[in-house]
Amino acid sequence: MKQNTTVNDNCAELRPGVAATTGFIPTCGDNGVAAKHDYIAEIPEKTGLDTIFLAPGDMVCVAARPIKAGETVTVEGHEPLTVLNDVPRGHKIALEDIPEGTNVVKYGFAIGRAKQDIKKGEWVHTHNIRTNLGANLEYTYEPTDDTVKPGRPTTTFMGYRRANGKVGIRNDLYIVPTVGCIDGLCDTMARAFRALHPDCGNFDSVIVARHPYGCSQLGGDLVWTQNTLRGIAEHPNAGGVLLVGLGCENNQMSLMKEGMHEYVPERTRFMICQEMEDEFETAADLLEELNDAAANDVREPIPMSELKVGVECGGSDGMSGITANPLVGRFAEWVVSQGGSVILSEVPEMFGAETVLMSQARDEGVFHDVVRLINKFKDHFRKYGEIISDNPSPGNKAGGITTLEDKSLGCIRKGGKCEVEDVLWYGERLRRNGMSLMETPGNDMVSTTAMASAGCQIVLFTTGRGTPFGCFVPTLKIATNTPLATKKHRWIDFNAGRLLDEPAAAVDEDFRKLVLETVNGARANNERNAMQGVTIFKDGPTE
Repeated sequence: MKQNTTVNDNCAELRPGVAATTGFIPTCGDNGVAAKHDYIAEIPEKTGLDTIFLAPGDMVCVAARPIKAGETVTVEGHEPLTVLNDVPRGHKIALEDIPEGTNVVKYGFAIGRAKQDIKKGEWVHTHNIRTNLGANLEYTYEPTDDTVKPGRPTTTFMGYRRANGKVGIRNDLYIVPTVGCIDGLCDTMARAFRALHPDCGNFDSVIVARHPYGCSQLGGDLVWTQNTLRGIAEHPNAGGVLLVGLGCENNQMSLMKEGMHEYVPERTRFMICQEMEDEFETAADLLEELNDAAANDVREPIPMSELKVGVECGGSDGMSGITANPLVGRFAEWVVSQGGSVILSEVPEMFGAETVLMSQARDEGVFHDVVRLINKFKDHFRKYGEIISDNPSPGNKAGGITTLEDKSLGCIRKGGKCEVEDVLWYGERLRRNGMSLMETPGNDMVSTTAMASAGCQIVLFTTGRGTPFGCFVPTLKIATNTPLATKKHRWIDFNAGRLLDEPAAAVDEDFRKLVLETVNGARANNERNAMQGVTIFKDGPTE
C-alpha cells in the first residue's frame, strides 16, 4: 500500500538557505589557469571566512573563497598571511616556506612532496607538489582506541518489514533483466504498467535495473553481474520484483535462481521471453499479481540498528574533505552508535589514507583484510599498466584536489571514526553491523550500485563539482559548497557549505532530520527526477 507521509517533501525547504536559480555555467578542467579552476566561481560566495586550517602541523590552509594575489588573509592560529598568487576557492596556500623534496602536510598527514621550493603564501597545487604513492608498503597493526563501535538502538524509523525479516525503506517495483539486450523490452513493460497505474499503483516507484551485461560473459565477470543483480532482486526496498530473461544468454535464469536464497516467493516473479507467446501480455499479468500482493503493505517502527547506509562521493572538490564528507562521517558515527550499518567503498580513494582505516580495524584479522584490500587493488592497476596515483580527475583538480593522497584523506572522512568491522569483496552482502569497507573501483556509479546491492537502503552522496547520478535506492546528494547547491537545486538535497558560516551542531541536526525524513518516506531528488541507475563492474573481455 502506498502511504502518505507527514514529512515535508518540499526540497527547497529541506535545504535551508539555498535559493533555486536557473541557467548554466560551463565546466572547466585543469588547464593551469587559476581563474578558471572553479566552474561555479561566478556565483557570489557569502562565507565570512578567508581560509580553513584543518589540523595541527598542517603546512597549508584552504581558501574558503576566491583570494586575489596581494590580499592579506586570516588563518586560525596563525599571523595574517599575504597571498602571493590568485587562489581559487578550495585550493591550498602555503603557511610556511616548504623546501623542495619536503612532505607537504594537510589533514595532519602527508599529501605529497614539494617538487620545487614553495614560498610562504604561495598557491600549492599540481604545479609544485607531487604524489608519494608507488610500491606496496609494509603495514603494522597499530590500533587506535577512539573509534565508534556498534551500539544499541535508542530510536526507530518507519520501514517495511518483509516476510524474510529484512527491512526496506521503500515499496518499489523492480524489473530486473538478466541480460542487457532486453533492457528495451523491460522499459516497455514498465511504461505499460505506469499507463495503467499513473501513480505507480501500490508502489512508490517503478524501476528498471538496466545494464549492458549477461549475454556472453564468462568467469568472474559473470559472477559479479549475477551477484549484483541478485542483490537488487532480493533488496528489501522492493515490494515486488519481476526478473526477466531472454533465454539464450550465459546468465541463465536457472543460475540466477540458484544463488537467490533470500527472495520472497509471493513478491517475486520470473519470466523468460523466448518461452512466452506474448512477453508483454505475460509481464502485464505478472506485474498485476505483484501490485495486488503489495496492497496491504504498511510501514511500522523499526529499530535504528536495522538501518543500512552507503556513503559515497563523486565530483569531489577541495571542500569535500572539509564540509560534506565530515558531515556524512558524523552521521555515520551516529548510525553505528545506534547499532546500524555503514559501507565505505572506492578502494583507490583509500590509497594514501589506508593506514588511518587500518588503525580503526576491529582486530588484527580485519586489519589483514584491509591490507589485502589495498594491495589487491594496487595490483589490479599494475595488471593493466596504469599508474596508481593517477586517480584525481580534471574536475577534482579544478576544485582544489592535488594528489590522490589529498583526495583519499578527504574521502575517508565519510566514515568518521567508525571502527572497521568487516571487509566486503565486490558483489558480497553486508554481514556485520557497524562500518564495513567494500572492494569497488574509484567510480561513483559502480560503487553506489554495489553498496545498494549489498543491502544499503539509502546512499549519502557528497559532491563538490556536481553529478546527477542516483542509484536504484534513495540517493541523497550533499553539496560541499553553497554555490553548487544554489546552481544545481534539482540535483542537490542538502547544502553542507553552510558549515563555513553556521555551527556544526545546527547543520548536523538539519542533516540528520533530512536523512531520517527520507528514510521515512520523503523523496530524494534522484527519485523525483527518476535518476535511479544501475552500473556493474567488469574486468575481463566478455560482455
